[in-house]
Amino acid sequence: MTGARVGSALTDEQRAVRDLVRKFAAEEVRPTAREADAAGTFPEEVWDGLAELGLTGLTVPEDYGGFDADATTYAVVNEELAHGSLAVATALSVHCLVASCLAEFATEAQKERWLPEMADGRPVGAFCLSEPHAGSNPAAMSTTAECDPETDEYVLNGEKQWITNGSRAGIAVVFAKVDPDDSDSITQFLVPMDAEGVAVGPKEEKLGLRASDTTPIAFDDCRIPAENRLTEEGRGLAAALEVLTGGRIGIAAQAVGVARAALEAATAYAEEREGFGEPLSEIGSVRHTVAEMSTDVAAARLLVREACRRAEAGEDARVAAARAKYRASEAAMSVTNEAVQIHGGYGYTREYDVERFYRDAKVTEIYEGTTEIQKEVIARGAFDTR
Repeated sequence: MTGARVGSALTDEQRAVRDLVRKFAAEEVRPTAREADAAGTFPEEVWDGLAELGLTGLTVPEDYGGFDADATTYAVVNEELAHGSLAVATALSVHCLVASCLAEFATEAQKERWLPEMADGRPVGAFCLSEPHAGSNPAAMSTTAECDPETDEYVLNGEKQWITNGSRAGIAVVFAKVDPDDSDSITQFLVPMDAEGVAVGPKEEKLGLRASDTTPIAFDDCRIPAENRLTEEGRGLAAALEVLTGGRIGIAAQAVGVARAALEAATAYAEEREGFGEPLSEIGSVRHTVAEMSTDVAAARLLVREACRRAEAGEDARVAAARAKYRASEAAMSVTNEAVQIHGGYGYTREYDVERFYRDAKVTEIYEGTTEIQKEVIARGAFDTR
């Protein structure tokens, strides 16, 4: 990156990326968000726009046609897109998570085959870790990948749940046990979604994030060549946790983006709406609430930037990422709740975007590690450093 950065300040290049994505989010993402949410469909024209900007290659190395973004740039993009639509930001972040897996763990042949296409936006990536009975505890997964030495293939059986981009994806990173009785045998595989034995279930009807498709995916004697294995057998869970640290920083940045959008909507409404003969923005209790909202957004962003700093310095960023995700997701819920409250009855209707912000914000406390999981990571770090 060009230009010196001091503390949490952005470099010239990072600011340029921020301004580019902010403009795209305002002009292309936000105008489609309400309709996409109501219809429960992903705006593919927005995805094409992301690809044209090079954002679908955000975590793809430059040698394969990508942007090779650092952690701060990745966070900035997530915040700005989530400011326009959390559904769009989520779809892109999962695609980028899959690209990160390939960039980090794939063979040279696998990288050459898939990364240039992913940088161009197709195929869309899906990350298949969670299962119906194994969400926060992936070691309890039941999906298996039995090796068939006669054909040099793995045979996948099982079901994954809560898969973002499930019905849109062309490629998936799938985690499975090569020994069904050994939780230490989890391995990651690259599975084309058109492979025989892959079945995508119906879209989940969700509280929020409705424009982002979330589906179960089942594997029924799905045969993939052994060369599609991404890690050594048994290294899959460690690999997942490694890339999820970056993913959690992205989710924290998304939470900041949603909270910022709600704060801006609330302040604009408070300046326009009158109560007791004066603008709401002149009422002390409203002003104090807005002050708290603004502080929450700023504090959450600083935690995101600190996690980015640690990641870019090559330090262990797991605790910092957990702190950022925990605090930013709580800020998103608090700020969007207050934004609805400031809007009064109108905030409870679909006439204003704050009700969507409120519904969408909840998922930031759940996906890629629940609040409870983040607290456990943070507590473990606190006790380990005494």
